[in-house]
Amino acid sequence: MDYEQMGAFYLGKTLDGGETVLYDAKDLTTHAVIIGMTGSGKTGLGIGLLEEALVDNIPLIAVDPKGDLANLLLTFPNLTGESFAPWVNPREATEQGQTKEQYAAAQAKLWKKGLADWGQDESRITKLRESVDMAVYTPGSTAGLQVSVLRSFSAPPPELREDADLWRERVQSTASNILALLGEDADPVTSREHILLSNILESSWKAGKDLDLAGLIGAIQQPPFSRIGVLDLDQFYPQKDRFNLAMKLNNLLAAPGFETWLDGEPLNVQKLLYTENGKARASIFSIAHLNDSERMFFVTTLLNEVLGWMRSQKGTGSLRALLYIDEIFGYLPPSANPPSKTPLLTLLKQARAFGLGLVLSTQNPVDLDYKALSNAGTWFIGRLQTERDKARVLEGLEGAAAGEGFNKAEMERTLAGLGKREFLLHNVHEDAPVTFTTRWVMSYLSGPMTREQIKVLMADRKTEVRAEAAREPEAVQAVAEDGTPAAQMAAGEMPVMPDGVPVYYAPASGGGAGLVYYPAAAGLTEINYSSATHGVNQTPSLALAAELSEGPVTVDWDDATELGLAADDLQREPLPDASFADLPKAAASAKAFAKWQKDLIKHIRQDRLLKLYKSKKPRLTSAPGVLEADFRAEVALALREERDAAVAKLRKKYADKVTRLEERLDKARYSVERESSQVRARQMDTALNVGTAVLSAVLGRKRLSVSSVSRATRAAKSAGRVRQDQLDVDKARETVASLETQLGELNRELESELAELQSGLDASSLDITEVFVKANSTDITLDAFMLLWLPYRQDAKGRLTPDWPQ
Repeated sequence: MDYEQMGAFYLGKTLDGGETVLYDAKDLTTHAVIIGMTGSGKTGLGIGLLEEALVDNIPLIAVDPKGDLANLLLTFPNLTGESFAPWVNPREATEQGQTKEQYAAAQAKLWKKGLADWGQDESRITKLRESVDMAVYTPGSTAGLQVSVLRSFSAPPPELREDADLWRERVQSTASNILALLGEDADPVTSREHILLSNILESSWKAGKDLDLAGLIGAIQQPPFSRIGVLDLDQFYPQKDRFNLAMKLNNLLAAPGFETWLDGEPLNVQKLLYTENGKARASIFSIAHLNDSERMFFVTTLLNEVLGWMRSQKGTGSLRALLYIDEIFGYLPPSANPPSKTPLLTLLKQARAFGLGLVLSTQNPVDLDYKALSNAGTWFIGRLQTERDKARVLEGLEGAAAGEGFNKAEMERTLAGLGKREFLLHNVHEDAPVTFTTRWVMSYLSGPMTREQIKVLMADRKTEVRAEAAREPEAVQAVAEDGTPAAQMAAGEMPVMPDGVPVYYAPASGGGAGLVYYPAAAGLTEINYSSATHGVNQTPSLALAAELSEGPVTVDWDDATELGLAADDLQREPLPDASFADLPKAAASAKAFAKWQKDLIKHIRQDRLLKLYKSKKPRLTSAPGVLEADFRAEVALALREERDAAVAKLRKKYADKVTRLEERLDKARYSVERESSQVRARQMDTALNVGTAVLSAVLGRKRLSVSSVSRATRAAKSAGRVRQDQLDVDKARETVASLETQLGELNRELESELAELQSGLDASSLDITEVFVKANSTDITLDAFMLLWLPYRQDAKGRLTPDWPQ
């Protein structure tokens, strides 16, 4: 197919000449805007654009306020009525005088014909389904996959902390978002609530600590600081008022159904974009069921997470991922400043450098900040409803074009003549705008999906998620030697500590009530992993704790836990009202700790190897600590960068050859036309000469005159020249045919080379191998070795869960 070109999206055909419209995927790094009234075909264009990205293995996060984007999952390679039946509208079937099954069969037939008319078939649908993993999430609802939005206000990554402006924006945006969820429109400069929350977030995040909602409520009542500005905390915000704010958050947490905001997968952008084996994902967040404040809260939280993820990526000129918002109305207004606006502005300005493309769609062009959208390099504009809409869009277009070659009057005429599924494509990377009709989409457009439909759509996927969760214990359940649950074990007062052994306590997130400390041998180490072969010279810190138990093996380092703690995090005293598990008898001796210390060094040398991942093509080695899925995504991006460069080189190489052939072909076609014209002229001249000779002989004379003989002679000669000219025409046509064959072979050769480039892009089938780097004893530095008491929180059923920072 002429549209299956690497790195190019097939969008439709031009209105004037019916030429295929291909859009360069790299142009989306400068973002795109889709504008069109209801019924303009905006949804079809957006879904078609996303289909092309997914076929090209570009991962996607999509915000779906209306329920249309879940239609991306309605792709049926067999195109049968049975596949369509669950998703057709029964009311439409009734209006057509058909049963649901008959209407489904008609829709399947319509889709098959529509795809064929646009040069597509079932194989392309199969390719789409095999290219990506698709899922629909419903925050605040159990209809689709659940996502935990409020479980944690995670500390931003180090890359974002180092940028003072981004840090300030993240703190203020998060504080505004929390207050917006409470229905408060707080000013960052004058609002006490906003200033208090900002200081709490900043204090915790600077210490590298995440906050959950419960921790935030506790911190509001007892902030980790005593002054705000030059004022004492209680002068600035009295304790009684802070308690009232904490109660508002607590009431939100205790409200019926609110647990759906806490359950589910964490809002991890990398995992939303890639599966565990590095396959691209399409993660669609359906938020039609939420109210306005909940939508704003979720979208802002997601934008902040995307921004933090983006800043942790390396720069690239290739398209790494897409963020699609199907209705931007309300999130980027021209004058107001909702919590979503700041992260959106930052993404529009900075995402290009990281290969993240934003696509923003709306049917409400008036209420948009066009100064912000001047950062968008591509505008898709469909039929508009009012003159005011047209005026605002033209204003935005003019800003995006920066006045260069922008003909406002001509653009206005073009917009006025657009019909359904017809769009103006204005791309700053191209010489001129084009108008086109969108292609037939592969996804069945069933209309906005309800929660019940999403529940059916994601039923199998939710079963898989539940099965996976069942394989993981909900809580750590400590047991005694005889198998007695920890809740039934004696846990009482602080035991006598061994002499000559440093004693510390891991920090707990709450108070001492319901807390049980368990003893562990713990070491804080630094390990130098060095390998010239693998290009590694790293010295990571490692904190290991092995819980102590009675019996022949008091300490088992193979079963040790990695602690996300540094020496400064440890506490000298336990929390009041906490209880203690027994200290094993073997732990009463300092000599035992000296032996366990040596065992720890031996364990690190033999078993704590640094695992890296290696790719042969391209030649890459992962950084220490990088997960295999993340490395596969990194390799896939490197391949895409190589591919984009190779495609550009191939296009340049073939462009010269194609241009020369097309020039020769134009000349040859002109020769055919010229020679054919000469043949037609000579044929007419011959016919005239023969006719004149015959008429002269018949009409005037008994015998042939000299002139008649002359005309007959000329006619005979002319007929001979006609035969020669006809041979010239045939030769010219042969030349045309030969050149067309050469051009076709050249195109096939280009397609073959492009296909070869494309074949190595599937991240799930990359040649990835594991390599290990071992540390010698001299490479291991022990900073501290101690008796460490680990806090566990005990619930009403006696279950224990770790209560220290993970």
